[in-house]
Amino acid sequence: MQSIKRTVLVTGASSGIGRACAVALLNQGHEVIGISRNCQQFVYAHPRFSSVECDLGDLSTLAENIKQLCKQHPKIDSIIFSAGKGQFSSLEEFSFSQIQELMNLNFISQSFLTKGFLPALKRKPLADLIFIGSEAALQGSRKGSIYCASKFALRGFTQALRDECAKSSVRVSLINPGMVKTGFFQSLSFEPGNHESQHLIAEDIADAVSYIINARSGIIIDEINLNPANHVIQFKK
Repeated sequence: MQSIKRTVLVTGASSGIGRACAVALLNQGHEVIGISRNCQQFVYAHPRFSSVECDLGDLSTLAENIKQLCKQHPKIDSIIFSAGKGQFSSLEEFSFSQIQELMNLNFISQSFLTKGFLPALKRKPLADLIFIGSEAALQGSRKGSIYCASKFALRGFTQALRDECAKSSVRVSLINPGMVKTGFFQSLSFEPGNHESQHLIAEDIADAVSYIINARSGIIIDEINLNPANHVIQFKK
């Protein structure tokens, strides 16, 4: 592990995995800029934390917002891509707009953000792009056609981007968690089991992010797959 202090942009930082990552990085002494649709969820001030309100799913304004972010925070040398949402139905139950919205947030917005920051990141001595994928990027499942497609797209994107960045200082990593007990399942009809062996917690993913961020500059962690010991799905009444 290295003790270099980093300036990290975290998307989806107001809750769940993003929040756990932000807290862990702050505890290690890093600077954190958190992106959220609602900055009012950040109730406690921290001297090394600043928040930015931005709807990543709104592609019409995203390019300009990214340009402003780059200007306002030139010290950013790492990005944690944890914003996203889940929606699960058979394909014919999706509306055309729902398909577009899910792909926009889970994949296209992340490619926009990467494109916007990549030239500056390549000029840094060391930079990390860490994408939070999913077990859904490894195998398709029933009623997951669009969600899986968004995560498969993200996985292919990171693999190609890693090769593109191979001769630069930018490291590209992907973390694929199984079911994490967070608010992600609040609007869904199912959730992981309650026993600690039947789900991950957000801090498990934050630990993996910390390992990548703090790894010595001579190595790259391509992918990390994390799963609970027992795969249990329970359906809500």
